[in-house]
Amino acid sequence: MIIEDKEFGEVIVRKSPLARGARFSVSPSGRLQMSVPAYTSAFLAKRFLASSRAAIREKLPLKDPASQRARDAKKKLLMKKAKEYLPYRLEYFAKLYGYQYSRVRFSHAGTRWGSCSSNQTISLNIGLMQVPEPLRDYVILHELAHLNHMDHSAAFWAEVGAHDPRYKDHRRRLKQFSPGV
Repeated sequence: MIIEDKEFGEVIVRKSPLARGARFSVSPSGRLQMSVPAYTSAFLAKRFLASSRAAIREKLPLKDPASQRARDAKKKLLMKKAKEYLPYRLEYFAKLYGYQYSRVRFSHAGTRWGSCSSNQTISLNIGLMQVPEPLRDYVILHELAHLNHMDHSAAFWAEVGAHDPRYKDHRRRLKQFSPGV
C-alpha cells in the first residue's frame, strides 16, 4: 500500500504478519517505508505516520519527494530503453557465438551490472543504458560466458577474452560507473 503524504511524499506501507508495531525505515529508492502488522488499516497507518513525524525527521535520512519522482521517471525511461535495446544485443551475441539462454530479465540493482542463473536466465541492469556501448557489450558477453562457466575461473576469463579481447580494459572502465539508478 502507498500513502501519499504532503511532507514525505509517497510512503511505502508493507504489511507483515510478523510485525508487532509500526517501524520506519528508508527504502532503497529513498522513500519512507513503514512496516506494520498485517491487520493494520490505511487509517491506522496514517495515524502512526502522523504521530511519528518528529522522530522520522530526526532519525531517518530521507530524500526530497521531488528527487524521488525524478528518480522514478529516470528509472522508467531507462527500463523502456533497456527493453528496446538489450534483448536484441543479447540475442545478437548469443547467435554469433552459439550460446543458448532461456530468458532475459531486467533489474535496477544498485551493485550488479548483470547475472546469470543456473536455469540459464540472464539478468541485465537497466543502468547499462547509461554506459558506453563497448562496456554494455562486455557485460552481455560476460553473462553469456557464465552459461558455460558458472564461476570466474581461468577458463571463464579465457572465453570472455575470446569474444572481447579488450575485456580487461572494459572491466576497468566499467568500475567508473555505478549500476544504481
